[in-house]
Amino acid sequence: MVGAEMNGPRMRTVGLAIAGASVLAVVPMLVPAAAQAEERVCRGALGAITVDNLRVPQGASCSLQGTRVQGTVKVERNATLYASGVRVIGNVQAENARRATVVGSRVGGSVQVVQGGAATVRTTAVTGDLLYDENRAALRAVRNTVGGNIQAFQNTGGVAIRVNRVDGNLQCKANVPAPIGGGNIVQGNKEDQCARL
Repeated sequence: MVGAEMNGPRMRTVGLAIAGASVLAVVPMLVPAAAQAEERVCRGALGAITVDNLRVPQGASCSLQGTRVQGTVKVERNATLYASGVRVIGNVQAENARRATVVGSRVGGSVQVVQGGAATVRTTAVTGDLLYDENRAALRAVRNTVGGNIQAFQNTGGVAIRVNRVDGNLQCKANVPAPIGGGNIVQGNKEDQCARL
C-alpha cells in the first residue's frame, strides 16, 4: 500500500520538486558566465580586431581603425577617442572626455558626449540618438544618418549641425552661441535653436 501511494500524485510532486531544485542549482552557474563580457582597455591604437566592450581610461588617447566593438565604447575623463571605419553594436559614451571623434562608422546604439570638450561625428550611421550635452569646446555633426534624434543642449563651445538625415527630431536648447548649419533633412520636428537648420 505504501508503494502504491508513492507511485501516485504524491510521487509526481516529489519528482517535480527535485527537478525544480536541480534547475535552480544550475541557473547560478550560468548567470556569471553570461554576464562576463570582456572589457578591452585602449591606450594607443587598435586595428581591425573584434572586442566585447572598449574603454579609453582617464587621460589616455585611443585610435580605432576598422575595429568592431560588440558592446559599448566608453571614453573617460580627459581621454581622447578617434574612431574611423568602426562598427559598434552598442553605444559610444564620452563623459568629461577631452575629445571624441567618430568618422565613417556605424553605431548600433547612441552617441552621447556629455560635459566634455570637443566632438565630431561625421559620415556615420547612428541607429539611436546623437546627444551633445553641456560640452565646452567645438562640436560637429555633419553628413550623418541618425535613426533617433540629434540633440544639443547647454553647450558653450559652438555647435555645427549640417547635412544630416534624421528620422526623429532635431532639438537644440540653451546653447551659447546658438548652433549653426543647415541642409538637414528631419522627419520629425526642428525645434527651438535648430528650427531653421
